[in-house]
Amino acid sequence: MARLEALLEWGGIKRDILFLIVSGLALATSIFELAPLPFDPAWIAIVLCGVPILLEAFIGLVTAFDIKADLLVSIALVASVYIGEDFAAGEVAFIMQLGALLEDLTVAKARAGIEKLVKLTPRTARRITAAGEEIIPAQDVRVGDLLRVLPGETVPVDGVVRSGQTAIDQAVMTGESLPVDKGPGDSVSSGTVNQFGSFDMVAEKVGEDSSIQRMIRLVQSADAGKAKIVGIADRWATWIVVIALSAAVLTWLFTGEIIRAVTILVVFCPCALVLATPTAIMAAIGNATRHGFLVREGDALERLALVGRAAFDKTGTLTLGVPQVTKVTSLHPSWPEERLFASAAAAEARSEHPLGKAVVRCCKEKGLPIPEAGEWSMRPGRGVEAVVAGEVLLAGNAALLEEAGISLPPGAEKAAQICREEGCTVIFVAAGGEAVGLLALADTLRTDAADTVKRVRRAGVEPVLLTGDHENAARHIAAQLGITQVQAGCLPEDKLGWIARSQADGVPVCMVGDGVNDAPALKTAMVGIAMGGVGSDIAVDAANIALVSDDIRELPHLLGLARRMMTTIKLNLTFSMALNFIAIVLAITGILNPVVGALVHNAGSVAVIVNSAFLLAWRGKNTV
Repeated sequence: MARLEALLEWGGIKRDILFLIVSGLALATSIFELAPLPFDPAWIAIVLCGVPILLEAFIGLVTAFDIKADLLVSIALVASVYIGEDFAAGEVAFIMQLGALLEDLTVAKARAGIEKLVKLTPRTARRITAAGEEIIPAQDVRVGDLLRVLPGETVPVDGVVRSGQTAIDQAVMTGESLPVDKGPGDSVSSGTVNQFGSFDMVAEKVGEDSSIQRMIRLVQSADAGKAKIVGIADRWATWIVVIALSAAVLTWLFTGEIIRAVTILVVFCPCALVLATPTAIMAAIGNATRHGFLVREGDALERLALVGRAAFDKTGTLTLGVPQVTKVTSLHPSWPEERLFASAAAAEARSEHPLGKAVVRCCKEKGLPIPEAGEWSMRPGRGVEAVVAGEVLLAGNAALLEEAGISLPPGAEKAAQICREEGCTVIFVAAGGEAVGLLALADTLRTDAADTVKRVRRAGVEPVLLTGDHENAARHIAAQLGITQVQAGCLPEDKLGWIARSQADGVPVCMVGDGVNDAPALKTAMVGIAMGGVGSDIAVDAANIALVSDDIRELPHLLGLARRMMTTIKLNLTFSMALNFIAIVLAITGILNPVVGALVHNAGSVAVIVNSAFLLAWRGKNTV
């Protein structure tokens, strides 16, 4: 049996395409008598397309007593050949193999998302011992080891900072766009990146217990737990086989004409039924492609039509994923906003801190001239100090000003608190021994995000915000977007857990995300949609659909397209079954013979393909 299965797999899709081309030419030669041959050319189609069907039916029946549409087709093929209706047998085999090929072409390519996640796992670690510093494999780190992490290196295991000040890029775990300052006593996770400044840490969770290894297991378990949609023809196959065989046997018994029984088997072959779903899916995929979506799994659109909630990651999905200066507030009359902004940028010009770089970039984007800074020094975990235009200028957090003995003027802390409640990070600026202003930095919304969320809700899907950001930032962003359901402070397992609970309650979820931390959620959701442009390769590999252009305005169109596709499939199925039953009545009465019956049911297949083709140009009114 294993050898038979290996034989069926030989050549793959390329073999199927070649066999179909040759079989199509052979059938055309047979019906139009294009070339004199010592045998009916339809036999070429019977052998090339029919034999694989016979083998599939035999293997399924013997190994698992699995009754599929192939079984009825096999019976019809044998019966047609038995009574000499070779063309009918070849035509039925050709149509069935064409439908199977279309289904194969909609199946996803093998994905390597888990392998890419594994590559994120740190390979080495710097262990500090009494003898000095040594490089060891990351898997050899033990709980309690003292480790050192240099600028640009990946944190090897989970642990706690013992000494040093730095900023950690935690996007891989939480999706946060802004780096997080870390100092003694703060926890750090494996897989996150040290932005600048070395620090020493004590290992707490190592090996399989580390954060990055837990995420890999989440992705693997989510993929294994997602059920695939079974083809409608196969779901109905048992009833189709029973009805067809019963009708054929009864007709033969009552009329005594075996040709009528064979005609029933031929017209009842579910060719149009088999084509109903894959042709609609392929047409819908073609439509989605023109709107910037790469559909990586054939049944993804079927599942998308069922979703009731769309869970959005914030950073990089609804926002641009890049820190921007959103507000400049002067606290001193002699320091107007432009001067404050330019001076702060001058002080941050030599800084390696991501927020300092963002201040300089945004100042340049505004076209403000940045003065040269004189003496410059960095205060780890606090900010920077520089001489700008002859004045000593400080730029950093409140602790920096407190160390310098500078108190905030009335209203300054309240203004800063308002910024923090909006999800901003605040940089205070002081000059001449007093606070002169503050800058607020935050991730900014995409210009089309609010409208997209509104149209998603109009499409009948409830939007939900799942983010690793803290509650204030999440609530502020959700209010701007009109999203009422918010889950903040989410780690990868939190997002996955929320989606699993929603789907257990009977509300399928579509997850839209872009980061590595979204991979488990993208996998476990009914449908995962990744931002293909700014999104990580791992997120794209974990998703069923990738938004290549990162234009989320097209998401409502995709939701509408999926539902329209399912409507088309249902119309195709209704038409094909109705045609089959009408053909059966005509076959029972003797009006149809096997060849005419094959042509009639072939015409039904063509009608299904044409109806599906309308999806290529579909554009919903409510999705624009």
